[in-house]
Amino acid sequence: MNIKAAVVEEKAEPFQIEELVLDEPRADEVLVRIVASGICQTDAHVWQQHLPTPLPVVLGHEGSGVVERVGAAVASLKPGDHVVMSYQACGHCQPCLTARPAYCDYAMEANFSGARLDGTVGVHRHANVEGEAVHGHFFGQSSFATYALTTARNTVKVPNDVPLDLLAPLGCGLQTGAGAVLNSFKVAAGETIAVFGTGAVGLAAIMAAVVASASVIIAVDVNEQRLALAREFGATHTINPAKCDVGQELKTITGRGVNYVFDTSGRKEMLAHALNGLAPLGQVGLVASAGSDGTVEVSKLILGSLVRGIVQGDAIPQLFIPELIRLYKAGQFPFDRLVRFFPFEQINEAFAAAASGEVIKPILRIGT
Repeated sequence: MNIKAAVVEEKAEPFQIEELVLDEPRADEVLVRIVASGICQTDAHVWQQHLPTPLPVVLGHEGSGVVERVGAAVASLKPGDHVVMSYQACGHCQPCLTARPAYCDYAMEANFSGARLDGTVGVHRHANVEGEAVHGHFFGQSSFATYALTTARNTVKVPNDVPLDLLAPLGCGLQTGAGAVLNSFKVAAGETIAVFGTGAVGLAAIMAAVVASASVIIAVDVNEQRLALAREFGATHTINPAKCDVGQELKTITGRGVNYVFDTSGRKEMLAHALNGLAPLGQVGLVASAGSDGTVEVSKLILGSLVRGIVQGDAIPQLFIPELIRLYKAGQFPFDRLVRFFPFEQINEAFAAAASGEVIKPILRIGT
């Protein structure tokens, strides 16, 4: 079938909306008519070629839509189902079989190779169109398009009483932030947490910390407007790193240091601040390559401290995305306040708005 898709032809060049050809779904695949897709920092990283996905490629990995057709081996979904798409995993390696699919042995191939795990690609240019072969299957979806091929593993049925376009960003960024608090750390009532960075992932973590009844929730950012917004979402304290020593301030606020630091900033210098502000037995969780080239002083770990990476908030999407929707409907996860909608044709303007900080979570409206 013919589809329209936003294609990245070359590094950092504007997205071009082109007509491509999409294969029929295989036995284990789902054809989804895309309604909307969130824009996530990971899309920008690939667009800028900070991550090794080959070009040209159709990106997009926070898609929502309606099931159009399913392959013969798909039993959990049917045409007409409202769905949100999330990350892809192989389904048969040890992490997948022990309910840790975010750490799939084939995570890079499944999400970033630009192809299915068997190396094939289900999206193509028309035969009479010049240009290099297009890559797809980004996070098992490539949702910057009017239709996408997904699988039952990364496609989550959702209720039809919530606007489907709003639900798109639950598949990655918001899942990661909320999941870090509720799944990875399992923050208990009365515990304390600091969140470094108040973009979509960080603000989702702050909302989840409120759900978990954390007693102290500290937002850390250099953007005063974002810090004010963090307070609206439930942060009890805010810190601007440009104005004080973050680690010392964490101890001053709590009296002993925080139980958890969730670092979404991607800045290596924040790792030292996180460790300096931890209570004994505290944990630091890193996303967005935060501290990837930073140094951990072993002496900082002697009192049982832990530094770990967090992928997708340790979420099993089929379980966690419906829970986030339940929390939203109960007024406990008001992520709708983070979003701004853009027509599909304004994808380049949406990326620019995200990069400037003007918009926290852009969502492209692609279909109906």
